[in-house]
Amino acid sequence: MILVTQPFLPPLDEYQNYLNSIWTKKWLTNMGPLANELEDSLKNYLNIHNLLFVTNGTVALQMAIKALDLKGEIITTPFSFIATTSTIVWEGCTPVFVDIDKHTLNIDATKIEAAITKNTSAILATHVYGNPCDVVLIEEIAKKHHLKVIYDGAHAFAVTINGKSIFEYGDITTCSLHATKLYHSVEGGFITTQNTELHHKLQYIRNFGIAGYDSFAELGINGKNSELHAAMGLTNLKYINQIIEKRRELTKRYDDNLKTLKAVRPLWHHQSANNGAYYVLIFETEALLLKVVEHLNKNNIGTRRYFYPSLAKALPYLQPIEMPITEDIAKRVLCLPMYYDLSFEEVDLICRLMLRVQNN
Repeated sequence: MILVTQPFLPPLDEYQNYLNSIWTKKWLTNMGPLANELEDSLKNYLNIHNLLFVTNGTVALQMAIKALDLKGEIITTPFSFIATTSTIVWEGCTPVFVDIDKHTLNIDATKIEAAITKNTSAILATHVYGNPCDVVLIEEIAKKHHLKVIYDGAHAFAVTINGKSIFEYGDITTCSLHATKLYHSVEGGFITTQNTELHHKLQYIRNFGIAGYDSFAELGINGKNSELHAAMGLTNLKYINQIIEKRRELTKRYDDNLKTLKAVRPLWHHQSANNGAYYVLIFETEALLLKVVEHLNKNNIGTRRYFYPSLAKALPYLQPIEMPITEDIAKRVLCLPMYYDLSFEEVDLICRLMLRVQNN
């Protein structure tokens, strides 16, 4: 069976070394030494100033909305994982969808202004598959209308724009470190901001709002993560450049093999390099996509229609709304297997099977 994704696992003895230190110190959670070391290591690797290691990417989004004290409407994308939208609703705000750009699959920044009302407090945009949004135009719009900006960077680990980390844009950016991501800590995430005061506020929020042994500074939650997860994050970070390079090689192999396939790749930001988080195709028709999926399934090869269906119509707690480009793309987009241990021979097999379907 070739899975659509598989977590990278480092040498067991290297992870065991960290576990030995945990057993010696008997410090399991509440931001222990390994969690702090991971934060420092990530800041150094990503070249950013402020970063908090948290429970997961969803909690990071919840913390972001709370820290910015957002109310009313938040403009967002219907083409993302459900957590992007559900977090807005969970925090008592109203998501307002703006359709996506059919080439990049990110929120169409040129359509954001038309969706702004007197109740709009923020823009929450996703860097879809790690592909940077139009951060320049979004910033201009936000400044003009006095809005906050949150970026869901769940897929965007190690992505840069002109050498500048993607996590330096917006008021707050979040990232997922779930086991399915190219870099992971089994379960986890982080939250970043360039605003030092906001960073301190997020520190309090992560730890129940506690300011000291007998004082409280903010309304908070338990957003901390454990030493065992931090240990996996530290071990995996040693291999991140190797992981990204292998994924880029696999991406090139797919590209070379699938030149005649009736499908296109999303258009990547012209000042950024693809981090290899996903291999995504937009098929000419949904019918061809379904034939490919069926044939690959018969040959024990997994795929994922990511993101399908469109959040604009699929959520029972929101009124459905027409988002024509998102609806069209969601029906025709497919993620192929992509992970470190995937072999070039397996990629070749996947591609042969796909082309066979098209040519029959």
